[in-house]
Amino acid sequence: MTLNKTLIAQRFAKAGQSYTEQAIIQKQISQHLCQLMQASCSEHLPHILEIGCGSGNLTQQVAANFHVEKWYLNDLYPQVQSHFQSNLPIQWMIGDIETLTLPQHLDAIVSSSAVQWMMDLPELLLRCHDALKAQGWLCFSTFGPDNLTEIKQLTGQGLHYWSINDWRQQLEQLGFDVIWLEQQHLSMQFETPKAVLKHLKATGVTGASVQQQRWTKRSLTEFYQRYQQFQLENQQYSLTYHPIYCIARRNA
Repeated sequence: MTLNKTLIAQRFAKAGQSYTEQAIIQKQISQHLCQLMQASCSEHLPHILEIGCGSGNLTQQVAANFHVEKWYLNDLYPQVQSHFQSNLPIQWMIGDIETLTLPQHLDAIVSSSAVQWMMDLPELLLRCHDALKAQGWLCFSTFGPDNLTEIKQLTGQGLHYWSINDWRQQLEQLGFDVIWLEQQHLSMQFETPKAVLKHLKATGVTGASVQQQRWTKRSLTEFYQRYQQFQLENQQYSLTYHPIYCIARRNA
């Protein structure tokens, strides 16, 4: 699937404030990723690059628990800067991380709920390996094949996700020691199928998950009717998230 990075940036920028309120799962994922980092990494990580910092969920977690002297914060659109305090030692890297020059000799590269948007993951991971110091940390969360499975089943649209085994194989091939790798299946519940779509729009996820879907009154009605198959016993409607967490270390 070809990703329209301009459209993705526009959708996330438009969802800016609502993302902070609606991205409940993404906030939980950032918290868990930081807890995994605390269990493995040194508290002293002077130079960190964060890919896809968004509204700062992970940034805030890491800043509260690690000693960071310089943050390189990346995202596609400049509006993200409004979410961050001016007292953080930030150097902004606005743009597509796949085309930007990465800073070198980094102690850690972190990312939460972002790397699934990449067109060439192996190439980005290779560049991350080269940008890290020896024994530098690569800590991230992303999503697995069951992510938003209800939407993909109904629309045929969605990202291509690596499995947890794909991640292990790719990272080890590139010269990383995989310290921790785990996955979860998390479910959100909504009162109506319409509320599901509103949630996705409010978090910017429609930038790719349904970016090629052309909604009409008829297609929306059909979508709502077909979503009935995902109704639970409590009359709520499910939406699945499939986060994968990784703590890896450059081995040379």
